[in-house]
Amino acid sequence: MRGLWTPAWIARHVVALVLVLSFLGLGWWQWSRAAGGNALSWGYAVEWPVFAAFVVFLWLREVRSARPADQASDTTEQPGDRREATELVGSPTRNGYGRPVRAPAGSTPPTDHDDPELAAYNDYLSWLAAHPAARPGDYPGKR
Repeated sequence: MRGLWTPAWIARHVVALVLVLSFLGLGWWQWSRAAGGNALSWGYAVEWPVFAAFVVFLWLREVRSARPADQASDTTEQPGDRREATELVGSPTRNGYGRPVRAPAGSTPPTDHDDPELAAYNDYLSWLAAHPAARPGDYPGKR
């Protein structure tokens, strides 16, 4: 919890609070204008609170993503805390934000001779790279 009270985090909290209060105030202002007869303001009266909700969503997401890092440094790993070997490599983490994962090192890319269309396309690209002044229509075909 101490990690959320650093000067950088205090600035983030203040910015989020100012944005939410500003957006809600602008929504209230648009609501009062709409009640006064300005029909266009009804859309803005709904839109500004949506912006405020989005700021709250982003703030909560950032706080949640920062907290496990703080908790991980305070605790030591117990033998029973490890993931089971049956879990998928790309399964969502606790945050569930779809973080990128690395592919296992054992996978090999397909070679050109597995796919004749891919081999022809790669030959075409290598010919274009070797002849930078040539137009694509100048390609003589398979060498």
